[in-house]
Amino acid sequence: MEFRFCFDTIPEQFDKYRVRYCPELYEHLIAKAEIGRGTKALELGPGTGQATDPILDTGCDYTAIELGKNFSEMLRKKYGSRENYKLINDDFITHDFGAEKFDFIYSAAAIQWIPEEIAFGKTFDLLKSGGMLAMMFLNGDYKTPDPELFADIQKVYDEYFIRKEEYTYDRAFIYDNALDYGFTELETVCFHGEREYSADDYLKYIGTHSDHIMLEEPYRTPFFEGIRKAVLAHGNRVVFKDTYILKTVRRP
Repeated sequence: MEFRFCFDTIPEQFDKYRVRYCPELYEHLIAKAEIGRGTKALELGPGTGQATDPILDTGCDYTAIELGKNFSEMLRKKYGSRENYKLINDDFITHDFGAEKFDFIYSAAAIQWIPEEIAFGKTFDLLKSGGMLAMMFLNGDYKTPDPELFADIQKVYDEYFIRKEEYTYDRAFIYDNALDYGFTELETVCFHGEREYSADDYLKYIGTHSDHIMLEEPYRTPFFEGIRKAVLAHGNRVVFKDTYILKTVRRP
């Protein structure tokens, strides 16, 4: 199984435990992109709607393209009755949008799963002149709040986090390379937040990460058990200091 397909195997867990972005990010983005009624918006890989509501609620003409069948079923249940909502259950890499153009395209931790030349080349072609591409992602820091817990968790990773399949997610995806494909006006804005997990909830959260989903026995059980024991030994508490990163570019 390709890593980008594995999220669709856990739709309920993904929906409950995947991180949402802070309201301040959306307030900034909606104002900057002037999203509202009459705006044609496209979301790439919405998952189960982690970044959907704030944009959909503007009243824009919203379209989502989602690869996963289970995700798409959940999205239809959530948003299918909304008049301004449209869902395409297909692969953005190969989907033919015909002559359709958009004012605004955005991704919440999804565009990095697309090869760069398609991610930026295709979105550039799909945007109208003056249209915006927005890319948001999360940097979560649990080392700073508790370095000793971090060290103990890393010991578990070192011993048991052994994957049989090559990890195909490109961690080297460079968002700023959008400028090489004709985009201009690159802006990076950061917002901050905090979250906290018990041991059980932390396991559910990391269980939504693609490489953790794909972890197999005989490593999977001792890995998750080891993480749980480490968190319990440190007060049954994992605290994250989050940075929500928003990058925007425009098609001239």
